[in-house]
Formats: sequence, structure tokens, C-alpha cells
Amino acid sequence: MNGILLIDKEPGWTSSDVVVKLKGVLHERRIGHAGTLDPMATGLLVVFVGRATRAVEFAEHDAKRYLASLRLGISTDTQDLSGNILDRKPVHTDREALEAALAGFRGEQRQIPPMYSAIRINGKRLYDIARRGGEVERAPRPVTIHELRLLGQDGEDWLLDVTCSKGTYIRTLCHDIGQSLGCGGCMSALRRTEAGGFSVRDAVQIAEVQRLMDEGKLSERLLPVDTLFSREMACTASDAQTRRIRCGSDYPTALHDGVYRVYGPDGAFLMLGRAEGGVMRTIKNFFEV
Repeated sequence: MNGILLIDKEPGWTSSDVVVKLKGVLHERRIGHAGTLDPMATGLLVVFVGRATRAVEFAEHDAKRYLASLRLGISTDTQDLSGNILDRKPVHTDREALEAALAGFRGEQRQIPPMYSAIRINGKRLYDIARRGGEVERAPRPVTIHELRLLGQDGEDWLLDVTCSKGTYIRTLCHDIGQSLGCGGCMSALRRTEAGGFSVRDAVQIAEVQRLMDEGKLSERLLPVDTLFSREMACTASDAQTRRIRCGSDYPTALHDGVYRVYGPDGAFLMLGRAEGGVMRTIKNFFEV
């Protein structure tokens, strides 16, 4: 079994929980995912099955889109509502003031990662240090907020539509917005809606995966791994070139320089390759060995 499976993660599950569950359901040990979701978050988790796990590294770099809920007036140690409340302040922010504050968070940013994160400093996970009551200095990291829109208000929460680069912490974004307004803030809910060109609208929950597996229909929900590279050019290798690809060898080509999805004469996806200076080289192969 090989391909990409789009999962709509439910709250309470870690991304690792999803992988462990799927290994049991699919009877496949080669399963990975791109873009970790915190337990309280829901939404799109792009899962790679079988030989397709070789593509995880490419999906990690794609922009992601989220629907986030911002709760102003509350600051917590985790920067979301799952943590301990550190401070409460009155909120006197209206929509106009919030819109003005959001303008400063669009584009390239320097974001300090939260203590409750999986980042390693001196070989130790930050969340392990935080759970023991410690705190260490974290260097700001470059991130890009491609789009940040205020959708409206739901009770005491403001709803944000965020499209951002790899490595962006939405709860830190919520925290920083609150700080800029002087009242503090935290993330009260998060749902990933898009990642790597995929949408949560096409995803299934874990219970549905089990049902489809029992009915022998899961293959209908598996996307071919080359779907991830649909923005790249495509080409077809000859029989002789296919033999060289399967041996891991470069081969001469008349194609223009660039990245290509390379298929065999039978239409099978062989590799992601780069043509440069009249030579096609393998970036990553995807054929079964």
C-alpha cells in the first residue's frame, strides 16, 4: 500500500497517535506525516504510506493555512487555553483596533518559539524543560505570514484565517498579537484547513479509515505520491533511461533545466528529477525496489 492519505485529526490526538493507529489499521510500518499538530488542534494531517514516506521532506516546506481563534485578555504558559493562566487583563479592543494590529504581523517576521514546543536546545526538548518549571533563552526564527485575515467574532473569540510558512507557531502569533494590544492573548482553538496543496475538505477521520479498510475501499482514498509534485513539469523516460534511473544513474537529456516528475513508458511515477546542463539527475526516487 503506497500513497498519500488525508486525515482530519480530531482533538485529543497527537500526530504520533494518528501514525501509531494507522500502522495498526493499515498493517503497514512505513507511515509518516508532514506538519505536526498539537493535541488540541484539529484538521488536516497529510499522511504518507509505504514508499510514499520518501516524500515527507518535500511536504514539510509547504505553506499551511489555519482557522485560529484568538482569546484576548488571557496569557498562559503554553500560549493557548490548554495551559496555566499567567495573567488576566481587561479588553478594550474593537474590530478596528484589532485590524490595525494585524497589519504589523503580515509578511516576514521574527518569531520566538514557545517554551512548550518540540524544538531542541542543547539536546533537550523545550517542552521537557518547561514541564520541569524551567525556561531558556530562544533565538527568534524567521517565519512568513503570507495572509492574515480577520473573519469576525465568535462569542469572546476573534476568528483569524492564517496562511503561513513552515515553522510558524499560530499560538505564538496569537500571544504576540495580544501583547501588541497591551491586554495579552492566547489561542483558544486551531484548525488546519490546507497544507501542501491539499484541503481538509478531502480528508477523512480515523474511524472512517477503519471502515474503508474493512470494506476494502481504502485504496479509493489514497492519493498517488506524485500528486504532491503536481506543480512540477512532467516527462516520460525511455526504456533505456528507465533502466538508468532504476540503477541510480544520471542520463543525458534535451529537456530545459528544471525540476521534473519523471514517468516510465508504462506511466509509473519513477522519480523527482532535476535537469541541468543536459543531464537528468535524481532528486528522490519513488519506484519500488
